[in-house]
Amino acid sequence: MNLARLLPNRRDYSELPRSWRRDILAGITVGVVALPLALAFGISSGVGAAAGLATAVVAGFVAAVFGGSHVQVSGPTGAMAVVLAPIVAHYGLGSIALVTVLAGLLVLVAGVTGLGRAVTFIPWPVIEGFTLGIAAIIFLQQVPAAFGQDSPAGGRTLSVAWNVVRQADWSSAAKTLAVVAVVATLMVTLPRLHRGIPESLAAVIVVTIVVVALDISIASIGELPSHLPAPVIPDVDVGAMRTLVGAALAIAALAAIESLLSARVAATMAPTGPYDPDRELVGQGLASVASGAFGGMPATGAIARTAVNVRSGARTRVSAIVHSLVLLAVVYLATGPVSAIPLSALAGVLMVTSFRMISLSTVRKILRSTRSDAVTFALTAAITVCFDLIEAVQIGVVVAAFFALRGVARRSSVTREDLPAPRRPGDERIALLRLDGAMFFGVAERISSEITDTDHPHTSVVIIRLSQLGMLDATGANSLAQIATELEARGITVIIKGVRPEHMSLLSNVGVFDSLRHENHLMDSLDEAIDHARTHITRLTPDRSPG
Repeated sequence: MNLARLLPNRRDYSELPRSWRRDILAGITVGVVALPLALAFGISSGVGAAAGLATAVVAGFVAAVFGGSHVQVSGPTGAMAVVLAPIVAHYGLGSIALVTVLAGLLVLVAGVTGLGRAVTFIPWPVIEGFTLGIAAIIFLQQVPAAFGQDSPAGGRTLSVAWNVVRQADWSSAAKTLAVVAVVATLMVTLPRLHRGIPESLAAVIVVTIVVVALDISIASIGELPSHLPAPVIPDVDVGAMRTLVGAALAIAALAAIESLLSARVAATMAPTGPYDPDRELVGQGLASVASGAFGGMPATGAIARTAVNVRSGARTRVSAIVHSLVLLAVVYLATGPVSAIPLSALAGVLMVTSFRMISLSTVRKILRSTRSDAVTFALTAAITVCFDLIEAVQIGVVVAAFFALRGVARRSSVTREDLPAPRRPGDERIALLRLDGAMFFGVAERISSEITDTDHPHTSVVIIRLSQLGMLDATGANSLAQIATELEARGITVIIKGVRPEHMSLLSNVGVFDSLRHENHLMDSLDEAIDHARTHITRLTPDRSPG
């Protein structure tokens, strides 16, 4: 692998002379949009608003410089907050720096070793089911804050939300629920007045001013540091690393998947050309390492902020850099006003954001596509909500693979064909069998049984056509060898015709050709195979000498 292509270069900014104004304006816009989200995701993950803001600044800057997309915006996200919350509850806040750095190193290694294109193996229904499940979890995680309560540590999101609603004191929750309702209403209505209004920030500002002016007593973000902490390398304890490696793997997997999906979406939206998936992983890995050193949380590419960036006219990574600088200015100049933001206002922002993550048209398309895709989609979403995000993706991919292989197996068959005219005496003793589809572990036994279990009382030669065979694995090749061996043992000569070049090595290594009576019984053309079979029939003697 050429490691130089994974590093920043002059071509990253080739469009800057023509687009710098748009890039700066887009960066300011995204920074304004990202502020409430960074605070909210930091709080919902359990690491705190300050860590969310530090992540948006540090990781956003590093990923912009080193990443593989020209317009990707990175920072804390809802999916990462969902994964991080139980880790914080189980291992404590002190573990976050180490697990963030470990996860970043894992993502970095994945990029250097060329694993960036692996995301293309995740089926569309799994991705959409995963997204739906994350949206549901983000909404449910905000229920305690919406009711003015603290979220208990370690509980399942669904059960915690249900218990909060079931046991709620509606009179005391009225104030925070009103804040959520006002924020949601403003976020929905403001874009209708003017598309340029950053609705989430505007809604939070309006509600904060009202709450402070009326001296309404509800929980707020509280005091924030007015500067970034100095970078610190986390204490490396072998025992702690061994304990946290599973959590780091889960975080790294999510960071890679979400970042690459976001970059892929951005590549389809922006006229900036394709992205480099391996370099994107390198950039995201370095971003999380830097974030952990500055007291932040793991970062990923953020689809919503990236979309805002593209729609605002961004053409180079300068826009994402400006976004981080805007947030850095907030850290040093505006932590006082930010500390007064009600937690229920941020809960309202995330509740609306969770609904916007769901595309009803996409859900309808999947549910109307095929039954197997609909099952995969629903199962992935359900497992995401009820159990674990990474397990949901793993199980979703396995289920999708099962349905795909079952479909391939159903389309795989063996067909007996008529010999081409004109008919000749002895043709009834020649069986021409065509294998269609695939010959792999999921269908090999059935195909083998259909050939060998069939009664061939008058058959002396079997021609097996492999030219229509698309997929072949070792199990399928071994079954072909067994078919040839069994038929030859019954006195039936086997001729194999039309082996595709990509299958030749596998068939040879498994011993298919060795199972034939004569090396000349491997042929390229159908006419040649039929002529040889007819010649063999006419030359048959009682001792069945080789043809």
